[in-house]
Amino acid sequence: MLIVGAAVVAGVCVAAAAHKLAAPSDPGAKPPAQAAAPHAAGSGGAQAGAGAASGRRKAGRRRSRRDRRWRGASGGTGGGSAADGSKPVREGGGTPAAGAPGAGPHVRMAFVGDVLLADTVEKLLLQNGYDYPYQNVKQLLSEPDVTVANLETPVTEGGTKQSKEYVYRSSPLALPALKESGIDVVNMANNHIMDYGAAGMLDTMKYLDQNGIEHVGTGHNLEEALKPVFITKQGIKIAFLGFSRVVPDNTWKASAKQPGVADTYNYTVPVETIRKTKEQADLVVVLAHWGTERKDTPDPVQTDLAHRYVDAGADLVVASHPHVLQGLEAYKGKWIAYSLGNFIFTTNDVAKTWETIVLQAECGKTGDCSLRAVPILTKWAKPEPMVEPAGSELLQRLSGLSFRSRIEAGGSVVRDDSVTGPAVMAPASAAPSASPAPAASVSPGQSANTKKK
Repeated sequence: MLIVGAAVVAGVCVAAAAHKLAAPSDPGAKPPAQAAAPHAAGSGGAQAGAGAASGRRKAGRRRSRRDRRWRGASGGTGGGSAADGSKPVREGGGTPAAGAPGAGPHVRMAFVGDVLLADTVEKLLLQNGYDYPYQNVKQLLSEPDVTVANLETPVTEGGTKQSKEYVYRSSPLALPALKESGIDVVNMANNHIMDYGAAGMLDTMKYLDQNGIEHVGTGHNLEEALKPVFITKQGIKIAFLGFSRVVPDNTWKASAKQPGVADTYNYTVPVETIRKTKEQADLVVVLAHWGTERKDTPDPVQTDLAHRYVDAGADLVVASHPHVLQGLEAYKGKWIAYSLGNFIFTTNDVAKTWETIVLQAECGKTGDCSLRAVPILTKWAKPEPMVEPAGSELLQRLSGLSFRSRIEAGGSVVRDDSVTGPAVMAPASAAPSASPAPAASVSPGQSANTKKK
């Protein structure tokens, strides 16, 4: 059982001084000058398979490091000290959260938020090399047995540009560095994966396969979009599923004869998929895309869906889309992370969009998990561990946003039933018939809850 402690009230926001200068708004913002040379140019199709070998090298490194301390041998992250000499938040050692997941083998996972490799991010990659975003977080991504992200962009050289406010397309040349960074699985069920149509989405699946990166949430049809990815580590079989409750219109939804994303407007199909998947795996991880952008508390429908997922057999629910952090919840012995915010994304002048975490989970074969949050500052597509006092202040703020749980000073997430908030109030039911408006009644490409990034 997780330790029950006193509630932590809502923490203060990270001081503006901790971030030094506010970044200008994007799009149109000019990033700081960079000196590093770009990687050599070339055809995306010719180089798209380069990451597969890196996955095999990563597996070998992991086996040789199994007895090393979780999250690094010295508490560092590979990024060293901050430019101003401040000490990064120590990642800590030993058990990643109070209430270890029992005896026996454990699997170690890391989760990060939205990853975008297009737009101004792509300009920085071309200036500094495709490995630029991962330089200060490489150890956080590569040390776990499995690392997971939300891929908020199609990866294609073709497709048809859609009519919507924000349209992204990333080069296949960016994928080998994504794989080499340590990312193993991506959720594709989101509101940007078809920015270049079904063809662009299918290209993305192809390029991810060529680079040895697993993916969930999309397919040539609904059956494939609902198909879980199974990964076995430390003798524990883990299943990953991806669902989105944010699609511009119904043409994005996968069906029996239509490629697209696995949507969760109708909860019945995802719930049944989770039930069936739990029969085949020790752990079920659901990756969801939902909520209101820039809102740091979950909407009632998020809570309703998350609880239904857990009731159906999910052991861990990790979500994205709001571009800001939302709280964590302990529910029936399982964990829900309502939004991890941005990890690698364009930079605007809203400070909360610069704040994220690497969510570390250590889980046993029975499905019990312990969590730790590592505070991260992400600006100009280069996430890095936060320096003090900003890191502790972010953990405080996140603790104040959480439900039935609190976050201790070192980042350990512990159950605390005395902490109540919006997520434990009676939610509006996510009715089985709920669905986005048909394409004809929505502004071209515009989701009902989409705002400026």
